[in-house]
Amino acid sequence: MEETISLKELFQTLKKRLWLIGLIMIIAAIISAVVSFFILTPIYQSKTQILVNQAKSDQQLYTGTEVQTNIQLINTYNVIIKSPAILDKVKEELNLNRTVDELNNQITVSSAKDSQVVEITVEDESPYIAAQIANKTAEVFQTQVSKIMKIDNVSILSKAEVKANVSPVKPQPWINIAIAILVGLIIGIGLVFLLEYLDNTIKTEQDIETILELPVIGAITNIKEIPKATNVAARAPLNTRAQQRGETYGS
Repeated sequence: MEETISLKELFQTLKKRLWLIGLIMIIAAIISAVVSFFILTPIYQSKTQILVNQAKSDQQLYTGTEVQTNIQLINTYNVIIKSPAILDKVKEELNLNRTVDELNNQITVSSAKDSQVVEITVEDESPYIAAQIANKTAEVFQTQVSKIMKIDNVSILSKAEVKANVSPVKPQPWINIAIAILVGLIIGIGLVFLLEYLDNTIKTEQDIETILELPVIGAITNIKEIPKATNVAARAPLNTRAQQRGETYGS
């Protein structure tokens, strides 16, 4: 016989073990909070911007072709900025205790579409070192690009600065906790339905009809035993009458 489960039965199943779902959500939130606040290392971010432009005199104007050429150069510059030719000098001048590959992983180079501005973003455990790496990378690139490309068309638009009360970009504890609660909810619901599926015990008349596919023809109720004190009290008058009869016969 094919079984069908109604929406009402699903809600009843969830309601029956709602405490379990709540417990799993609370445990997931606590674990996420402990990991985010006390275990994960805070990561800070710093940014600097450089402008790619042709060197022109005040009387000269930029044509659309030259601007488009500068935009196309940016794709090449994005690669050069993260190349060993640049990062080796950054590492040497800042005396960084890390490899070029590790430094490369800390740096992200990006630019908006059809824009001549390149943004260098650096992430580090220290906001001050992140700012130093970002600024030094821009300075070294500005110096070296004229030697590599034989073009002097890069200027620093803005330098990275460490603001007061700077906040880390990673981890984000409250977002992590919210995600953990959602994951806990999903796991809790799944576990509730799994336990319900594995539970074959009969608890109600409806379970008999559902599991055994048999009709219920009667029910046996619990009969409470009469307390002994009540039985003694009920027999007391009989004993008294018996004693009275004995006294009458013997007299």
